[in-house]
Amino acid sequence: MSHHIVEANDLHYTYPDGTEGLKGVSFRVTQGESVALVGENGAGKSTLLMHMNGYLMATQGDVRIGDYMVKHKHLDYVRRSVGIVFQNADDQLFMPTVFDDVAFGPLNLGFEKEAVEKKVAQVLETVGAAHLAKRPPYRLSQGEKKAVAIASVLAMSPDILVMDEPSSSLDPLSRLKLINLLKTFKHTKIIASHDLDMAMDLCERTIVLHEGQIAADGPTAELFKDEELLHRCNLEKPLRMQACPACG
Repeated sequence: MSHHIVEANDLHYTYPDGTEGLKGVSFRVTQGESVALVGENGAGKSTLLMHMNGYLMATQGDVRIGDYMVKHKHLDYVRRSVGIVFQNADDQLFMPTVFDDVAFGPLNLGFEKEAVEKKVAQVLETVGAAHLAKRPPYRLSQGEKKAVAIASVLAMSPDILVMDEPSSSLDPLSRLKLINLLKTFKHTKIIASHDLDMAMDLCERTIVLHEGQIAADGPTAELFKDEELLHRCNLEKPLRMQACPACG
């Protein structure tokens, strides 16, 4: 299905202050793939994600979502196809109640009120947050906020799910619940994260960014065994691949 495809071709982006965020990034993600995007702080992960929904526009090169280039004239299509979950859920939740936040997108797309109510109930149930519908978002835990932010994106029925550091600020149990939830999704997924153990749980393929360029693109398990690559890109092996300090 072409509408599930994300493709970047020689993508460059320079910030207004002259900082180069991306320097010739090219890749293709196809229907149903789950791809991790890893790299040190400043590698360009968030900058790249912001191009997939048209929040940033390429200085050079292009991004394609399905059959459409990410251009101003195609943003309605692009933003219906690609749902982005931001690193900080507070950037995504702004309505008086959880229900209002999740309903905001479908209502603005013109869906009937009854259909929106059914959709909100469905996606909140999917993320285990149905009991939070009447709560104000600012009174939720970080894990609850993350679940509601995901629900607000799922309510738009995107083909492609893009997530920026989804496990950040989560306690271990909330992190585990999130991983188990994401395993059930059949969407094409692109997940930027410093949590390499989570990347191993969810993504068979990983793209490693370093200084705005792709340093490696391949099977997750193989890349995470490459100590020279990880060292060069200021990363460390997932905890499960490290030797036990107690037993050597």
